[in-house]
Amino acid sequence: MRMPETRGKLTEHRVLSDLTWLRVGGPADWLFQPADVEDLAAFLRDLPPEVPVFPMGVGSNLIVRDGGLRAVVIRMGRGFNHIEIEGDRVRAGAAALDAHVARKAAAAGLDLTFLRTIPGAIGGAVRMNAGCYGIYTADYFVEATAVTRAGEVVTLTAGDLNFRYRQTDLPEGWVIVEAVFAPPRGEAGALEARMAEQLAKRDATQPTKERTAGSTFRNPAGFSSTGRADDVHDLKAWKVIDDAGMRGARIGGAQMSEKHSNFLINTGDATAQDLETLGEEVRKRVFQNSGIELHWEIMRVGEPAP
Repeated sequence: MRMPETRGKLTEHRVLSDLTWLRVGGPADWLFQPADVEDLAAFLRDLPPEVPVFPMGVGSNLIVRDGGLRAVVIRMGRGFNHIEIEGDRVRAGAAALDAHVARKAAAAGLDLTFLRTIPGAIGGAVRMNAGCYGIYTADYFVEATAVTRAGEVVTLTAGDLNFRYRQTDLPEGWVIVEAVFAPPRGEAGALEARMAEQLAKRDATQPTKERTAGSTFRNPAGFSSTGRADDVHDLKAWKVIDDAGMRGARIGGAQMSEKHSNFLINTGDATAQDLETLGEEVRKRVFQNSGIELHWEIMRVGEPAP
């Protein structure tokens, strides 16, 4: 198939494992790294409409199956990682890392500190309504710019996206390129101190040195941990996994972390199938033990190995 002309980088049969935090996954038919919004819009406009596209961030919340993806994977880089402070608003490109946005906002006295410990980029944060400490992307969201599958550049409101716990209604094949937030004001030093405290707490309780993809399953009650001392734990994903005896469980190179049982780890040589099979076994055991059905928070895409 003849692909559209681009100014960005277009690679055929690109293995994706090195682009995901879990370091698994087969090849995409194509990987497209657009130069800028105009390049992306022209590419999507000229790409035959039957060809699926899959926007990919930094791969922090993703299992690509071992057979890879029959699609054009779109991965945004340098042309999409800007962070601008505009008065009381923060404008960030889809490829800007959540942690960098939090730090730059804090230096300007704007409180997006909840983003500091979220592993990922702004496009994914909007798409998944990422949250932490009881605060969600939706809480401070003003608008996003996206490119439609037909190549049109559109502005999306909160109403268009219909934010829910770890979900939005972004149409298939649309690509978020930028978002604007209106966070509350705070004192820069205090915001810095809070982020340092959050990082220390995260490193003490989560396997941050391992190959993981963040939380594996959504919390059954449908809300983020608040991080407060009075937070209740009876319906947290890690608690029902523990109760089902699955902390530390292993299949092949995949393991549920001993440190935090809602983290799936690639111990070194896991396949995507090992990881997904273990996750499904956890879901089965939790359901047998408590009647609670866990839902994946990690996105799983592509085909199994042939």
